[in-house]
Amino acid sequence: MSNSNSGSVQLQKMVEQLRLEASMERLKVSQAAVDLKNFCLQNAHKDLLLVGVPSGDNPFRPPKSCLLL
Repeated sequence: MSNSNSGSVQLQKMVEQLRLEASMERLKVSQAAVDLKNFCLQNAHKDLLLVGVPSGDNPFRPPKSCLLL
């Protein structure tokens, strides 16, 4: 009998989750795309892939060679 009861509890949880998801406010994809594009354009000056890393701050720069005579 507990198996039937646990199945009922699982179904109740599932229904509650579906109700929660159905009540969420949703954005249209077109509006989300416009918002994402605006965000990217506003923050482009901070994007190191676009502006590059200053050579003094770059931990991956080629090491300077050292020559001893």
